[in-house]
Amino acid sequence: MTLSTGRRRRIGVLGGSFDPPHLAHLALAHVALDTLQLDELRWLPARAPWQKAGRDMAQANDREAMVAAMIADEPRFVLDPRELHRDGPTYTIDTVRELCADEPDADWFLVIGQDQYGRFDTWRDWRELLSRLTLAVAAREGQRPQAPPAVASMPHRVVMLELPRIDIAASDIRVRRAAGGEIVSLVGEPVARYIDSHALYTGQPRS
Repeated sequence: MTLSTGRRRRIGVLGGSFDPPHLAHLALAHVALDTLQLDELRWLPARAPWQKAGRDMAQANDREAMVAAMIADEPRFVLDPRELHRDGPTYTIDTVRELCADEPDADWFLVIGQDQYGRFDTWRDWRELLSRLTLAVAAREGQRPQAPPAVASMPHRVVMLELPRIDIAASDIRVRRAAGGEIVSLVGEPVARYIDSHALYTGQPRS
């Protein structure tokens, strides 16, 4: 953990199902570290994201292990598994309340994508979220993300993260893997090795 002196700690939060985590996630995380001058970035795999209710996902322990494999080389990346151990649907506000209680003197940043910002008013207690942290929104190819009218009408802190175009989607990785295709270029060697050794996304029972 990197400690700052003379200023409040700056901590980012990057959540998701990470099913699997991939190189676009990693690129966004590095841009967040540099742009926001973070002391650390928390990766929070979600146990049961409410937006993805009804879709089967890899087991929580597998998704936790894949994130751990992906971030092992960056000491400012921290795996925070608290959502994986919480019963019921995963809501960001529950986690943010806990994090702010743990470190009330830190400056918190929620790292999200353009699409998430565009429907932020559908998130549970989104007004409270806006009051508790700064939104750090990925801006791809110079496009400035647009907030929905309800969010735009409320004062809030937002920072744009300039992210190069990276066309990687977890759903495409799962399809490619099931078809026996190459995925190292999409997830990196450590994650691909874990997926292979644990027979994930093949449609076949694990040994």
